[in-house]
Parts: sequence; C-alpha cells; structure tokens
Amino acid sequence: MTTLLWIVLPYLCLTVFVIGHVWRWRHDQFGWTTHTSQVLENRLLRLGSPLFHLGALGVVGGHAVGLLVPAAVTEAVGISEHVYHVTAVWGGTLTGTMLVAGLTLLIARRIVNRRVRRATTTMDKVLYTALAAMVVLGMTATVATNLLGGGYDYRETIAVWFRGIFWLHPQSELMSDAPLVYQLHALGGFVFLALWPFTRLVHVWSAPIAYVWRPYVVYRQRRGPVPTAPPAPAAVRQAQLRR
Repeated sequence: MTTLLWIVLPYLCLTVFVIGHVWRWRHDQFGWTTHTSQVLENRLLRLGSPLFHLGALGVVGGHAVGLLVPAAVTEAVGISEHVYHVTAVWGGTLTGTMLVAGLTLLIARRIVNRRVRRATTTMDKVLYTALAAMVVLGMTATVATNLLGGGYDYRETIAVWFRGIFWLHPQSELMSDAPLVYQLHALGGFVFLALWPFTRLVHVWSAPIAYVWRPYVVYRQRRGPVPTAPPAPAAVRQAQLRR
C-alpha cells in the first residue's frame, strides 16, 4: 500500500497531467479558455476572483519554496529555521485566508445565481469540490498543526519525498509517519494535478505574455465619406428575381 500511494499514484497522476494537456490541446483548443461567466454575474466575481487568484499565487509560491528548496539552502543564505517557520506559517495563513474567502465567493455565486448555476458544468463542480477539499486540508495543516498545535517539520520528510519523485528516487517510507492531514493533502494534490487538464484551469498556460512585446496596433482615422457596405448576396438574388 505504501508503494501504491507514495510512488505509483504520484507518477500516474503526473502522466495524466502531461498527456491530458497534450490531448486537450490537440482535440479541444476552442475549449481552452476560462469559460468566464462575467456577463452573467459580475458583483461577486469582481471581489471573489482577485482574492482567489492572489491567494492562489501566494499559496503556490509558498508550496514551491517549502517543497523544492532544501532547508540547507535557506540556512546557507542566512534564513534561520525559526524565521522560516514564522514566515511560512503566518504567510500561509494570510494567503490561505484570501484563498478561502475568494473560493467561497466563487462557489456561492454559482449556487445563488440561477444563470451562473445553469452555466456550471459537471467538471466545474468536480473542480470546485477538489479545490475546496485541498484548501480545507491545507488550512488545517497550516493553522491547526503549525499555528495552534505543536508543529510539524515537513521539510525533513514530505519535501524530501516530493523532490525524490522528480529525481526518480522517491523515499516512500518518509510519508508513512507523516500526520494524516499532510498525507491526505499530498495525495489530494496529485489527484488535483490529474484533474487539471480536463477543467478550465488549462487557461493558466495561456497567459497573454506576448502582449508585452507584440507591436503596437496602429489606428488611422478615415477621411472622407464612409463607403457603403456592399449588398448581401441574398438581397442581390431577390432583386434579380423581381426583374
């Protein structure tokens, strides 16, 4: 079971993540969008979307540092374990709270607004359910375990196991003694990656970065009278029939 959960499942989910994106791009490019519902409801979206996206960026950044940067590196640059712990816990609590607030508003607008609810697809429901589960587990680990509880140094166990996956040498035994909430959060994270290609989250990879260096669009004023549009083909045929 240990091998299945901490070695087989992560590689399976990563494979689905990669192949799923390739399949989606080749067979559903028209669906590679945010599927925005802004025209249906904008009041809650205008508040919930920035909170969700800013909170998500902070949470992803915190996870990247905590899982990918070894403790020896942060200590080598002068960041003590105590400073790192305080920054990670309070930073994670702040960005996690923003994420919770934004996600709550986004889910609420899909429940209370009839038009938005009718535009919600099955995969949207799966996505929001998975996101809610991930956020609850993450906030429980951050607040209940590290902020209010005795704390847990995940950088000596979970982070080492996580980096080992990409080095093709995952140490599954490191996850056996981790707290249950961390285990569920880790498993949920990989399942979430497997769902990613089949949801609206694919729009993350289509950020309009090219706008930074694309040439300016030149608009010129038209002088003189505006030319009349040519008649439609149907109108031309009707005129010929009348003759």
